Amino acid sequence: MKTILLAVFAVGAAAFAPGNHGAALRRTALRMSDDSSKSEIVISMPPSNSDLQAQLAFPSVVDGPSELVEVRYKLPFGLDVAPQKGLAVCTKANGGGEQVGDILRYTSQWTMGLPRGDGLITTAASFSGGVAWQCSLFDVIKASSWEEVVGALTSNVESRTDEVLLIFERPLQT
Repeated sequence: MKTILLAVFAVGAAAFAPGNHGAALRRTALRMSDDSSKSEIVISMPPSNSDLQAQLAFPSVVDGPSELVEVRYKLPFGLDVAPQKGLAVCTKANGGGEQVGDILRYTSQWTMGLPRGDGLITTAASFSGGVAWQCSLFDVIKASSWEEVVGALTSNVESRTDEVLLIFERPLQT
């Protein structure tokens, strides 16, 4: 299985159809790095048959303990998040595992790009201008506008993938 370290870009949220559309919930305990200010997670990237993984390390936006919650929805998906104090906060649980008050940290996002890899075919495709849809993770916290968040969420369409990946940070009661 290939593991890639993704540089995360700032973005936004949307693409909504009501109801539970085959959501899968995975909870991942928040792991702190040596400097005690960053959480770390390794996740499988969409689509569901991909062998790519992403390793993320990022600071918490929650005062106090928290956990990461990985939610995957089959497309189309329903999601209720709204901008609150500069964060994308869940306003309604939709059966995928997110809860009211969870903070959307990352979402899968599809953009056009050059082929990835270090093989002869990907090198040749890069020189010939062969671009294709590629999945990356959008850092919702770094989004410069709510429209960026919505754009990232709505880039997850059935012609590119079979699922959307959402990473929430959930404050824990102390």
